[in-house]
Amino acid sequence: MLAAERQTKIIGLIEERGSVQVEELAQELKVSAMTIRRDLVKLEETGRIERCHGGAVAKQEVSYEDKQIRNKREKYKIAEKCAGLVSTGDTVFLDAGTTTYEIAKRICGMQGVTIVTNDLEIAQVVKQGSAELFVCGGRVQKSTGSMLGYYATGFLLDFRFDVGFFGAASISEELEVMTPTVEKAFLKRETALRCEKAYLAVDHSKFGKQSMVKINGLGDYTAVVTDRQFTPKEAEIIERERIKVVKI
Repeated sequence: MLAAERQTKIIGLIEERGSVQVEELAQELKVSAMTIRRDLVKLEETGRIERCHGGAVAKQEVSYEDKQIRNKREKYKIAEKCAGLVSTGDTVFLDAGTTTYEIAKRICGMQGVTIVTNDLEIAQVVKQGSAELFVCGGRVQKSTGSMLGYYATGFLLDFRFDVGFFGAASISEELEVMTPTVEKAFLKRETALRCEKAYLAVDHSKFGKQSMVKINGLGDYTAVVTDRQFTPKEAEIIERERIKVVKI
């Protein structure tokens, strides 16, 4: 296998799993650990990954288009459940993401609802409905259509929300909610604190994966809305930390 082919394979494995270890890559690709380390150095130099102790994690996020086609059925069910948690007159925050996009489609026609978002795609959907719409400013991450950074976060800090719905790039084995970028982590963490009720809306594919930055933990949300069948270790953490789970 040529170096370019091997590095493409490594990127695919990181995107699939969220994180990889040098030794496991060496075994799977049948090369030495030293070769894998050289590959990871080159990939980090191109900005595709972030090296960590003993391996690497994804740095670039999956594009909006790719996210939309993954686990559609589960996202629809999660969105239906979340839409039922919104009442007339609520001020709702919708985090950037494809699951929250589906929530937007289901609540944008509700009378008396105000929707605040940092997602350009969500804003386009809500624009067509009867709900009041606020869109925060800031730098646009073109691959996902989300707004982030100092101005986006500053805008959201002025609001108080009745309910907020949040997504996540990944959730670790310790049930830490994670994202590839520091800017997104701060925005999500601070906005969740300004919601009377904050829900994490995530399908099963987000679990058991690592990203670069921790946002918070599952216990920091009113409840987690998911189709995940939890492992014994996860179930133990959920019981110990009294995390509420809404299963679909």
